[in-house]
Amino acid sequence: MRITPYAVSLAAALLATTAGAQEKLTVYTYESFTAEWGPGPQIEKNFEADCGCDVEFVSVADGVALLNRLKLEGKDTEADIVLGLDTNLTEEARKTGLFAPHETDLANIDIPGDFSDDIFVPFDYGYFAFVYDTQAVSTLPKSMKALVDAPADMVKIAIQDPRTSTPGLGLLLWVKAIYGDEAPQAWEKLQDKILTVTPGWSEAYGLFSSGEVAMVLSYTTSPAYHMIAEDTERYQAAPFAEGHYMQIEVAGKTVKGADNPLAARFMSFMTGPGFQDTIPESNWMFPAGKTSKPLNPAFHELVEPSETLLFSPAEVAENRKAWVDEWLSVMSK
Repeated sequence: MRITPYAVSLAAALLATTAGAQEKLTVYTYESFTAEWGPGPQIEKNFEADCGCDVEFVSVADGVALLNRLKLEGKDTEADIVLGLDTNLTEEARKTGLFAPHETDLANIDIPGDFSDDIFVPFDYGYFAFVYDTQAVSTLPKSMKALVDAPADMVKIAIQDPRTSTPGLGLLLWVKAIYGDEAPQAWEKLQDKILTVTPGWSEAYGLFSSGEVAMVLSYTTSPAYHMIAEDTERYQAAPFAEGHYMQIEVAGKTVKGADNPLAARFMSFMTGPGFQDTIPESNWMFPAGKTSKPLNPAFHELVEPSETLLFSPAEVAENRKAWVDEWLSVMSK
């Protein structure tokens, strides 16, 4: 067959278009992940060097907002990867039908408890905790019940909204795991200690960092930031006698991403040092995968939960709306 110059040009253009489409990976995640101080910029640099491609992060406020955006976009989403949901949302995310099996070797994954999921791959984990300013809190509650029953003027806290953030949802489940059917009464008592409810983690921790609130819902690992980056032990996590609720953050490949070879490559990359080395000292969580070096010794000085609390993804999916409505009915009074 004779190939004309026009046909050659057209074929070259088509090849360039196809190659270009495969050389870009779009990752939806949350804002603190892509912040200047978060792990996103370094991970983007590391993966782009590995794949010779272009990574575009698209961020929203928090993990719950991430799932909400994906639902709104449906099959028209531009996301190849959704990174930043947690196991409290995975069952609901799975039911959207927007995710494809990850087909990733999980040999490098090492997190407490048994983890098995054909759709989602964990990239870090941690435990929710109230982080406090030792110079501003004179009487430290040593349990969730002590905090709930404390006088209103003993301490003011900042928490996050469970409708828009994974930490807020984590606290909701933490209280539910401890109080069960008596959770509404616990929230009524806790309400007079709550200074504000923010949409996401960043806003609440910003209030804490600026001294506007003495205690904030965050993680047992948050003090590591202050110890390593600021060389101070002023900010600590309160160990609670009932145990701490665990968060396992995950990423999933979308149905759209299943057609992009870079998505599968990124999921595998996520389990190794190129990704995991950035987690402890930028996302300030425990790595879920293989790192190239041990954790900073500060991580060994952190609160170790006496008990790990965690509902199954199915339990959360079955009850999330009812439990959020229960919380809202108390908080809106």
